[in-house]
Amino acid sequence: MSELTGVESDGASGLGEGRQPESGLGAEPEPPPEVGSGILRVFGRQLKRFRLRAGLERPEFASMVGYSVSTIAAYEQGRRIPPPRLIDQADEVLDAGGVLLEMKEEVAKAQYPAFFRDAARLEAEAVELHAYDTHVVKGLLQTPDYARAVFRMWRPLLDEETIEQRVAARLARQEIFTSRPLTHLSFVIEEAVLHKRLGGGQVWRGQLEQIMLIGQARNVDMQVMPLRREEHAGLAGPFTLMETKDGRRIAYTEVQSDSRLHTERARVRELEATYGTLRAQALTPQESVALIEKLLREE
Repeated sequence: MSELTGVESDGASGLGEGRQPESGLGAEPEPPPEVGSGILRVFGRQLKRFRLRAGLERPEFASMVGYSVSTIAAYEQGRRIPPPRLIDQADEVLDAGGVLLEMKEEVAKAQYPAFFRDAARLEAEAVELHAYDTHVVKGLLQTPDYARAVFRMWRPLLDEETIEQRVAARLARQEIFTSRPLTHLSFVIEEAVLHKRLGGGQVWRGQLEQIMLIGQARNVDMQVMPLRREEHAGLAGPFTLMETKDGRRIAYTEVQSDSRLHTERARVRELEATYGTLRAQALTPQESVALIEKLLREE
């Protein structure tokens, strides 16, 4: 969510394990699944079991579902995250009776790094989400091409399949804009972010246009913090605030390889106050649209 860290953070820094929530999220969280273990290995064993039960050799099954033999082997060994389409095909082709489909949601969670899974779950449950971003456009707002450009800049380098998996995971998060009931969302974006042409001019233009398009929704407020502002409450860095259906109010912060969910009320209140000041200091939504339009005209 914050724009600097890990796979499903929105920037391109290193992958950290992060930290558990400080307090108050209920039961002790279960250890998250990791690539090569947990749910992926369970799914892989079941996939192989149903393939063998169907009397299919790996090359034959791979041909039926349209994947390479080596890719099917990686899925069966829990070394790669199978996409939803493969799970759907495998359950039908192997007559698995819904067993593989039942694992689809848990497998999907493995798209996110361990440190982000709790935040991703809370984000999907949020009735309100407010984000301040300083380095790149937030993942929730990114176009596929922009997200792809961000992941291609990540070091160490990611392979193309991993990049595409992570782009798909990022786009899936954007369902929050159309979920019912509508989630109230607001964003404060540093103007400097809008000047960064990650991926090239065409990608940059498409990203700015998408920001304006999303900002037109009735449940979204989009504001820009101008470069020439002499007062600025957000110098400590980016953060996201969320409120869940049951009234929990949570903050998510991230810097380099350290990410954290804050549930302690005093800390969350501090960040809420900071965000309120940021919104007051930023351009109004109408002024923000005018600034983005000006940038596009000057291209």
